[in-house]
Amino acid sequence: MKKIAAELGVSAMTVSRALNNHDNVDENTKKTIVETAKKMGYTPNRVAKSLVSSRTYTIGVVIPEISHAFFAQVVSGIENVTYEKDYQLLLTNSAEKFERENKALETLLAQQVDGILVSCSEETTDFSLLKRIIDTGKPLVFFDRCVEGIGASTVSVDDRNGSYNMTQHMIDHGYKTFAYLSGPQISTGKERLEGFRNALKDNKLDIKEEWIVESGFQEKGGYEAMKKILELPGDKMPRAVLAVNDPAAIGAIEAIEEFGYSIPDDIAITGFSDDIRARLLKCPLTTVYQPSVSIGRKAAEKLIKVIENKDEPAENIDLLTDLVIRQSCGCNK
Repeated sequence: MKKIAAELGVSAMTVSRALNNHDNVDENTKKTIVETAKKMGYTPNRVAKSLVSSRTYTIGVVIPEISHAFFAQVVSGIENVTYEKDYQLLLTNSAEKFERENKALETLLAQQVDGILVSCSEETTDFSLLKRIIDTGKPLVFFDRCVEGIGASTVSVDDRNGSYNMTQHMIDHGYKTFAYLSGPQISTGKERLEGFRNALKDNKLDIKEEWIVESGFQEKGGYEAMKKILELPGDKMPRAVLAVNDPAAIGAIEAIEEFGYSIPDDIAITGFSDDIRARLLKCPLTTVYQPSVSIGRKAAEKLIKVIENKDEPAENIDLLTDLVIRQSCGCNK
């Protein structure tokens, strides 16, 4: 900083303020200092900065899987905010495994991240480590697959209402017999199943428990769950199938076609999340749109508020969903 200050004829304090993007430096001066620092080959020393401030300016992220577009888009929203706020991301993937999720959390703690963003794996039912992290005062915010009531903020969509609206849409178009491919009964899986059940109850339609099969959140699970329904004894099949998310619906479509049924003429199907593949299927998939990038942005914004203000209150933030009507539900004819 002294060399940059001597080069430009300003104080070292002004250089420090400019490089740390403080507001009390003239914008033209700040720009000149930053450009000079780059020309002279200097970059900020984050280790030294963290020793002074007791912060590492890093945020840890735990996602349950990396192959589907939804979480990639959420991470994009997170990164947009952290870049603006000059934080770096450490991204980890639990691969839908509880043990890997815990190891990822321990690794992020060892790296002394300033805060953690978490979307739980489909195996996670023990929240004790998450609760211990929150109780130590480490800033933590859940997104999408959330744990409520343990002292941390959550950012998701109104899953129950989104599922209810999709079920009501199908009922309004004359469907009366439904199967449901459900997720694990935590957070999103639980809320979406509740929305489905509530819509059938409100319309006084039968809920056939044998047609509610847990699929998980992946294509393979959707395929296996749909096969179980199609192999049930009796000659009656559900006229419509609602899946907990698009990957499960895509797996179910494969099973339906293997059994020789036509979509939507024999069996209509819908998903949830608006996966990038949904519109590209042979019979494009009707689904519930989730604002994935906005979920990431809101989660990152909330976490940074908690990092920078320990008195920031915990809150549950629900974003709105919308129905995306395509051919697979048969309602656009």
